[in-house]
Amino acid sequence: MTEEQLDRLVRDVDPARLDVVEGLGGAKQALLEEIMSESTLHRFAESKPPRPGARRGVRRFAGVATAAAVLAGVFSVSTLVRGPEEVGEAAPELSVGAPVVYSPVAMRAAEKNPRLLINQPGWKATTVYGFAEESGTIAFRRGERELEMTWYPADVYAVRYDNQLGVSRPEPVKVDGWQGDLFRYSARDFAVLLVPRDGVVVEMRTGDNWSRREFDRVLAAVVRVDVRTWLGALPPEIVVPDRVQARAAEVLADVPLPPGFDVAGLGDVGVNDPYQFGAAVTSRVGCAWIVEWQRARAGGDDAAVRRAVDALRSSHRWRVLHQMNEDGDWPEVFWEYADEVAAGTVPSGYRQGLGCD
Repeated sequence: MTEEQLDRLVRDVDPARLDVVEGLGGAKQALLEEIMSESTLHRFAESKPPRPGARRGVRRFAGVATAAAVLAGVFSVSTLVRGPEEVGEAAPELSVGAPVVYSPVAMRAAEKNPRLLINQPGWKATTVYGFAEESGTIAFRRGERELEMTWYPADVYAVRYDNQLGVSRPEPVKVDGWQGDLFRYSARDFAVLLVPRDGVVVEMRTGDNWSRREFDRVLAAVVRVDVRTWLGALPPEIVVPDRVQARAAEVLADVPLPPGFDVAGLGDVGVNDPYQFGAAVTSRVGCAWIVEWQRARAGGDDAAVRRAVDALRSSHRWRVLHQMNEDGDWPEVFWEYADEVAAGTVPSGYRQGLGCD
């Protein structure tokens, strides 16, 4: 996490709660800051929506619901059906092939969210997570610019709107016919809050390197699509419910599983980019091993204690964590907790830190 990302993260956390992290150090302080940011968003407290740059920093740590770092997944959203006159440039044509069949689980996951995509060439998704919960996030990037879209339940609109009034006066805008308001954090940093629709409210946030003219152009190219179009835009790297079992088999190939671990139960993790999925899976494995260690320790089952300790220590060799380590700090946080348990101590707050249910 860079100093700039940390500065942005701190500015985006509710100042009234910053005293909570005093006295903590290292990964745990960053972890708690992330938890604060995530819980602030999900509980809709009075914090401003973070910039995408800051959100990338936030997601570099484990947190509530195993929110983790960005691994750049890729999918182009320039192949949506949209009239050229509406986006100011030629819209590519979709090739028509055999219809893809999606499972009911995948369809339900897509139906929950607003399914907004940017119909301009070059925009790619860098983050997808949270769609099994009451909110979710997609971030899109083209070059140095990033636009993040987060959706919440409709009943938080008044709170989010009041928060934004403290930023600037609202300026009415429309996104594919959806009414909303634009707020200026600076001359190069903007947010848009869309009014409730179909049970959800959407909040968009730029980085701090946009012009208003460019933002208006992009807003004009944002389109709301149907379920099949949205699912069809996701590349193989994005783990939708239909891909969970195959991807889980890869993630868990060299991971010892705790007694009774149900791989089929991973079907409820929602739609995630690879990093988010790896964090969600290893979170459940780690939590289950810690529970097994506690059970064995309390029951005097020394052999089971040793198996749990060996499994947690082996996490330093898990391929998935090493693949993730260059892109974020979830592996470091995981190893810190695993090592403490292996040394004979259950760290306080591990359930929240590892996202245990």
